[in-house]
Amino acid sequence: MPHANGRIDKFLTPLNAAMAEFKINTKLRQAAFLAQLAHESGEFRYVEELASGAAYDTGSLAARLGNTPEADGDGQRYKGRGLIQITGHDNYAACGKALGIDLLANPDLLEDPDLACRSAAWFWESHGLNELADGDRFTMITRRINGGLNGQAQRQAYYVMAQQVLV
Repeated sequence: MPHANGRIDKFLTPLNAAMAEFKINTKLRQAAFLAQLAHESGEFRYVEELASGAAYDTGSLAARLGNTPEADGDGQRYKGRGLIQITGHDNYAACGKALGIDLLANPDLLEDPDLACRSAAWFWESHGLNELADGDRFTMITRRINGGLNGQAQRQAYYVMAQQVLV
């Protein structure tokens, strides 16, 4: 991540710990994980989505995320956070349960470097991305994270770089 200097220090230790905890422990797994994080977080610049989250308040996307119109502001409360941008009520609930913290009451906790890393690694493992990385199925990984192929060329460039520098 050529533009992460100055920020990498606060993420390095929790990132290594999270990768160990969630078995992101081979070159292919780590390269794919780091490439996706580089894109999703803007090279560790953002642990909170830049948009307001209002787009997740209503409609079919809101429903898929577990956000309800009756819970006025779910989209904004549970907008993307962490290095992989955990998004939506249901994802916050599942992540919080897995990590042993109440993210529904405290969604901002995902902005902490430790939880930003752990939540990303939890998402990775819980969505079967280690297995996809083992099979070098990088495009499918992007689809599982993003729902499409947004930023795929950049993600792929990070992936190639990561494979070259990881030993």
